[in-house]
Amino acid sequence: MSDRRLLSLLEQAGGLASEAADLLVAMQGEQLSVTRKELRDVVTAADLASERLVIAGLRRLTPEAAILSEEAGFSGASDAPCWIIDPLDGTVNYAGGLPWFSVTLAYQEEGRTVLGLTHAPLAGLVARYAEGSVASIDGEPAVVSRTTSLADAVVSICLTSHYSIEDTERTCAVIRRLSGLCRGVRVIVSGGLEMSLVAAGRLDAFIGLKADIVSHAAAMPLVRAAGGRVTTVAGRDSRDEDLEKVVSNGLIHGELLEAIRSA
Repeated sequence: MSDRRLLSLLEQAGGLASEAADLLVAMQGEQLSVTRKELRDVVTAADLASERLVIAGLRRLTPEAAILSEEAGFSGASDAPCWIIDPLDGTVNYAGGLPWFSVTLAYQEEGRTVLGLTHAPLAGLVARYAEGSVASIDGEPAVVSRTTSLADAVVSICLTSHYSIEDTERTCAVIRRLSGLCRGVRVIVSGGLEMSLVAAGRLDAFIGLKADIVSHAAAMPLVRAAGGRVTTVAGRDSRDEDLEKVVSNGLIHGELLEAIRSA
């Protein structure tokens, strides 16, 4: 795709993400239908309404593209360009009336994310990425923090209600280890938003030990464009399909990996 076409698509998809975010904000004050999904994870009427809006809009913009979505699953040709979307990343937060949720959209060609959007309306964050030309947070260049020591770092980590006992124990072990090493450990559970906060320099690191593709595909290249790193616990660059996402400003990455491994 040409740079001009990609930037045009970024603008149009950004408008669609904004429309979905406005819908979520409007619906958050309503009495929502909440359905259990996996263990104690949930899906709300707002997830589904946002998903319908986004999918319909993307099909108008790029009728040839496949779509992978959080609730609807995959549709389209396996060899086509593909949208990866989470119409409401942070559903449990949202259903509880909390502001830490977002709409995330990633557009991929040949398995590579060339466009990414994260719109978190109540957190006041809009992150945009277009390969080779745009990496911004709220209209300003995305730049990671300059924190050089884990002792001065604020780190978020994902711990969700649908983790298995083993996943929970592993995550809690990492939290215990980091709590004695970091300035602060936070559990927010909206991966696209948290990774964008790392790209913005507002968080120094984010850890997801069982990260799904739909919440993270949009922000991974943004973090890297901002000067950060996204790897597995072993230190290899993390791919979309990898469950482990260790995200940092790069300066504390080695120290952070060592702390996780020692847990």
